[in-house]
Amino acid sequence: MPAHAPDTATDTATDPLGRERAHLSASRSALRAMREDVEALDIRDVTANWVNAIVLQAQIDDRIKALADLSHTPLFFGRLDYLHAPGAELAEGAEGEQFYIGRRHVHDADGDPMVIDWRAPVSQPFYRASKKDPQDVALRRRFGYTAGELTAYEDEHLSDPAETTAVSKLLQQEIERPRVGPMRDIVATIQPEQDEIVRSGLSGSVCVQGGPGTGKTAVGLHRVAYLLYAHRERLARTGTLVIGPNRSFLHYIEQVLPALGELEVKQATVDDLVARDGLEVRGADPAATAVVKGDARMAEVLRRALVSHVSEPAEPLMVVRGSRRWRVPTHELSEIVTELRTRDIRYGAAREALPRRIAHTVLVRMEHAGEAPDDRVQDAVARNAAVKAAVKQIWPQVEPAKLVLRLLSDAAFLAEHADGILSADEQKLLLWEKPFRTVKAAKWSPADLVLIDEATDLVERTHSLGHVVLDEAQDLSPMQYRAVGRRCTTGSATVLGDLAQGTTPWATRSWNEALTHLGKPDAAVEELTAGFRVPREVIAYASRLLPEISPGLAAVSSVRETPGSLTITHTQDLTPAVISACEAALTHEGSVGLIAADARVPELAEALLAAGLPYLAPGEETTAESRLTLVPASLAKGLEYDYVVLSEPAAIVSGEPDERTGLRRLYVCLTRAVSGLTALHTAPLPPSLT
Repeated sequence: MPAHAPDTATDTATDPLGRERAHLSASRSALRAMREDVEALDIRDVTANWVNAIVLQAQIDDRIKALADLSHTPLFFGRLDYLHAPGAELAEGAEGEQFYIGRRHVHDADGDPMVIDWRAPVSQPFYRASKKDPQDVALRRRFGYTAGELTAYEDEHLSDPAETTAVSKLLQQEIERPRVGPMRDIVATIQPEQDEIVRSGLSGSVCVQGGPGTGKTAVGLHRVAYLLYAHRERLARTGTLVIGPNRSFLHYIEQVLPALGELEVKQATVDDLVARDGLEVRGADPAATAVVKGDARMAEVLRRALVSHVSEPAEPLMVVRGSRRWRVPTHELSEIVTELRTRDIRYGAAREALPRRIAHTVLVRMEHAGEAPDDRVQDAVARNAAVKAAVKQIWPQVEPAKLVLRLLSDAAFLAEHADGILSADEQKLLLWEKPFRTVKAAKWSPADLVLIDEATDLVERTHSLGHVVLDEAQDLSPMQYRAVGRRCTTGSATVLGDLAQGTTPWATRSWNEALTHLGKPDAAVEELTAGFRVPREVIAYASRLLPEISPGLAAVSSVRETPGSLTITHTQDLTPAVISACEAALTHEGSVGLIAADARVPELAEALLAAGLPYLAPGEETTAESRLTLVPASLAKGLEYDYVVLSEPAAIVSGEPDERTGLRRLYVCLTRAVSGLTALHTAPLPPSLT
């Protein structure tokens, strides 16, 4: 695979690199012209309606943003030269043509493409073609960039049997390139097994089990970008959502989709999804209580408690219309209530249907008496005071937060509806020591709001989106899975996670179980085991923990061998040694993360400032001037740094409720490094690491 360094020649006829630079320059000019065309649009020429004008202007503004030419983001990263061999299966529209593959589509003044979107069908062989299956590609060219300037290219002649296959140096350099700032897209480095997941259809849900450095988060984000390209009109109506574990993580990934031209995808945490106006999270549950509240059995307890509000009619109903009186006997009212209770509809929808059903019964009597009532009469009967009073008594309104408040406050009410579901000890764990009188006075915990969200859905159906991406899913409780699943009942989901990185007491035990709680039991489960980011030495060291934390799970096999990337040092004076290690890491190019047990963070923060080392908090964007981040172990998940300094592994383990969770937390922290890991300890290391 020949690689070509910069050439000083300027004659583009004899200088391939010069020709490619000329095409890049022309493509940038074409993109600028596309942007200027949109900026020149005058909405007054299109509509005089001010409402339409506001909507149209917003669409124009979004289009202008999507056409931004980011100086640090190359317009194209590859080229495909199609062969059109006789009898070969041709890619659509690719008969012997040449295509430049990039992050977005760019066309010239005549509408001819200068850069093809990486998501287009004609671009797929850039990721999938090989010597064994060239897919009619004669040549695949990769480009190398330095500070946004095209500086090298590398060719693969897929149809030439004489050329041997070698590891792409440009591909490897792009994967290993030091990073400062938020997470980047991986569109130039997507591997065939990743591409298959990215391009899987919208109708099916996918679960990706992937160890550290396998690119599962990036795969999930690129899948959203692909689906928006392939099904834009449908997803524009139904919406998309990316769900992450915390705000720091979401801030870290938030620039990936905009870099691909996708600006409309919302991001949230599970806590954001279940938040309710006027309900503030001011409490925290002990681990044992949180486990019970997160158990899927709570859904049935809530359902029982809700339907218990429906009562049997106690007396006949008398409806007065003018001079006539219409009587609905008790047994007919009971039949209506029973029928509504057996139907698969929400509590609120049934309550709304009840007066209409009663009114229909009255109208039947009117017709038998010779009258000819119409829909207006039925509406009037449904609004009759006697009917309203009966509905209020039989099927009262229920406020979800008040329902949960009563369950957590009233031992008798909880016992009645948890009978046969929760044990007496589990019920005791749920009850507040000092019950709160009102919803606003209650010290709600995050798990309580998930229960309220479940109760809300029992009353009124939750709006469903077209596609949801759920990252770091292994840490969700069954009730949290149900909360996410409600947001995609009519859509699909991409679930991303690693069972070995589950660090909550209710962490996922199996993906089949999790997907059932999510409402997607038929989702395809894919496993990524090839690591591209974490050095082989580092991931092999961390994988020593797998037999204890997740028996049977395959270890990640890293493709990157980086001698000297792992240093484990015992020291008698920990904090000064940590500061020295941070100073040494900062002499390298790229970002540096100092990860420590949460309890040690204040001490290290003070020591860093005393040493003249300013630091960032997780989620704050690193810059060339500020590259060091102080990371509590509890917030390390999903983040990456070029160099990691890990302080006192034993303290990270002991900071969790149990040893297994502590070892899983340590596994997460050990695998955040892209180029080098330095672990310092005074206390003995866990036995599996010694």
